[in-house]
Amino acid sequence: MSKSPYAIVHFFPGGTREQYEASIAAVHPGPDQLPAGQTYHAAGPSEGGFTITAIHDSQASWEKFRDDILMPRMQAGIPGGFTTEPVLTAFPVVNLVTDLGRQIVLT
Repeated sequence: MSKSPYAIVHFFPGGTREQYEASIAAVHPGPDQLPAGQTYHAAGPSEGGFTITAIHDSQASWEKFRDDILMPRMQAGIPGGFTTEPVLTAFPVVNLVTDLGRQIVLT
């Protein structure tokens, strides 16, 4: 498994900001804090629902977060949170541009 950054896009059809806020409070370690291995998080309303984009430092850190925290808590039910599974898109990052400049990541 590659140690390059790994991006995940979750789209929750019909999702709302209120559901997002309840869900993120249940799966992140605290306000304005990212889970271990996550380096980027952006979220907002999108056509037909709510979209969350995250970048982890590796596919392995994404899978650990997904398997140990995200899915168990979502499957247990988060009061006020998303009620459906997201449409998921995931991919290895090969180019990352930040305000610090472009980083080319070759996998």
